[in-house]
Amino acid sequence: MLIPHDTRIALETVVELVNTAPESAQREDGSPADALAGIPALYAFAEHHRLSGVSELDEKDLRAVHDVRARFAAVFAASDAQVAASLVNSLVAAAGTTPQLSNHDGYDWHVHYFAPDASIADHLAADCGMALAFIIVAGETERLRRCEAPDCRHAFVDLSRNRSRRYCSSRTCGNRLHVAAYRARRREAAG
Repeated sequence: MLIPHDTRIALETVVELVNTAPESAQREDGSPADALAGIPALYAFAEHHRLSGVSELDEKDLRAVHDVRARFAAVFAASDAQVAASLVNSLVAAAGTTPQLSNHDGYDWHVHYFAPDASIADHLAADCGMALAFIIVAGETERLRRCEAPDCRHAFVDLSRNRSRRYCSSRTCGNRLHVAAYRARRREAAG
């Protein structure tokens, strides 16, 4: 599946946004943690993802981003493409998309779907919503997944060729479960 660079970046952003929610993020003690609990965390998220046009952020922006995050989480939980498309359509429409070609900050030409003066929530809803729309249009909604590790609910987009990825990370969740299965087989064999 050929995915343009800007769409791939938007997919990574939406996955990381969904994974900041309390049901996905955990403290070291295993209790839920909201990784976007305050304005400093929202600024850090915007900076990390190089979201252009972000200016002063306040509690209203934080609440709006939390709402957009919950709506994106619903896309990952959608039972089929029709439900996912309806959710994405709602997100993108509410953001007031205004597609524009842009080549800023060392990036080659790409499309921004948000208006130049858009809030951070509308920016995320428009750009990330259109990235998810690309997946839906390609008939690939089954690529929008949640990690199958019992103690992890992270969202991810399975971009493997054969759509076989089961874990958010093969280095953490996948490896941990494979090691546990290996140890269980060894214990059983030792009897």
